[in-house]
Amino acid sequence: MKKIAVLAIIAFSTIITATSQAQEKTVTVGGAPMYPSKNIIENAVNSKEHTTLVAAVKAADLVETLQGNGPFTVFAPTNKAFDKLPAGTVQTLLKPENKSMLQGVLTYHVIAGKLDSKTIAEKIKQGNGKAELTTVQGGKIWAWMQGNKLVLKDEKGGMSMVTIKDVYQSNGVIHVIDHVLMHK
Repeated sequence: MKKIAVLAIIAFSTIITATSQAQEKTVTVGGAPMYPSKNIIENAVNSKEHTTLVAAVKAADLVETLQGNGPFTVFAPTNKAFDKLPAGTVQTLLKPENKSMLQGVLTYHVIAGKLDSKTIAEKIKQGNGKAELTTVQGGKIWAWMQGNKLVLKDEKGGMSMVTIKDVYQSNGVIHVIDHVLMHK
């Protein structure tokens, strides 16, 4: 009898969890739904388009940070974005001896606070067409609109487009980008 009661409780809690997740407004990234009730890491590990980013976050020991309360805004490069870097760059950055360099690259993609597209648009308007954002790494990223696309420019002059905006997380928001941002 106890076994049946335990199984019933497990089944009921699974149904409640599935129902509450089904009621959440999700965005599909890399073939997986991103749940606003989950944190940045819990969602990112399910995206097939962000396996390189996830591997880099693990190698840089930033998993715990990005699972924290935040809030964080993450500009998340896709695997294709990492593929656009010079040959061997990713493999070099993933080496243990380059951990601090990798941390710098990754934290350059993170802004403290929750900046959804509406908030970024307000900052762009306040900046007369361009917003300057300070990254967790300490560098700057500039944002502006090109038609209906949000464009980012890094400190080296590289450009990236936001391809999926406003992927809400329990501890912030993710914007998917098509190029890796580089700081000086």
